[in-house]
Amino acid sequence: MLVAFNKPHGVLCQFTDRSTPPRPTLAGFGLPSGVYPAGRLDHDSEGLLLLTDDGALVHRITDPRHKLAKTYVVQVEGAPSAEQLQRLRDGVELRDGPTLPARARLIDLPPPLWPRDPPVRVRRTVPDAWLELRIREGRNRQVRRMTAAVGLPTLRLVRTHIGGAGLDGLAPGQWRELSPTRPFS
Repeated sequence: MLVAFNKPHGVLCQFTDRSTPPRPTLAGFGLPSGVYPAGRLDHDSEGLLLLTDDGALVHRITDPRHKLAKTYVVQVEGAPSAEQLQRLRDGVELRDGPTLPARARLIDLPPPLWPRDPPVRVRRTVPDAWLELRIREGRNRQVRRMTAAVGLPTLRLVRTHIGGAGLDGLAPGQWRELSPTRPFS
C-alpha cells in the first residue's frame, strides 16, 4: 500500500510523541494501519508525505542512490537575484558538504496554496518571493539550509511532488491511496 498525505504545518512525521505536552502527529489523521513515512518533512514544513507498508518501497523512495526528485515551493525572504538562483542550480556548499545541483526558478505569482496556521510573518520593509526548487537528495532541512546559504531565508516550505506523485488537490490533513508504481513514473 502507498499513501499520499498532505502534512499540515506543525505535525510531526511520526505516530507518537513523548514530549509534554504532546505535539500533533500522524496518528490524528485516520491513516491506514501499518503504513509508515517514506522520508520526512520537518515539523514546520508542509505538503506531500508518502507512507507505505512496504520496506523495499521505502528504500526505493528514500535512498539517495535512486535520486528520486522532490519538488518544493518555497517562500523566501528577499528578492532573489540571478546569481542566487544560479548558486542553487550549481549546488551549494553546506557544513556537511556540497549539495547536488538543483532546479531552481522564481515563481511570478504565489502558488494556489491553503492558508497556513499560524500565518507566515509579513514585514512591510522586507520583500519576499516564491521559488520552485527540485532536488534529488534528502538531507536534514536541506532546502532551508540551501536557501539560507545563498542569503534567502525560508519563510514557508511546501513539498508538492515526490517523483511522479503529487498533492493533486489534497487539502492539509487529507490522504489518498496511490498505485505503488506512481512515484517512479
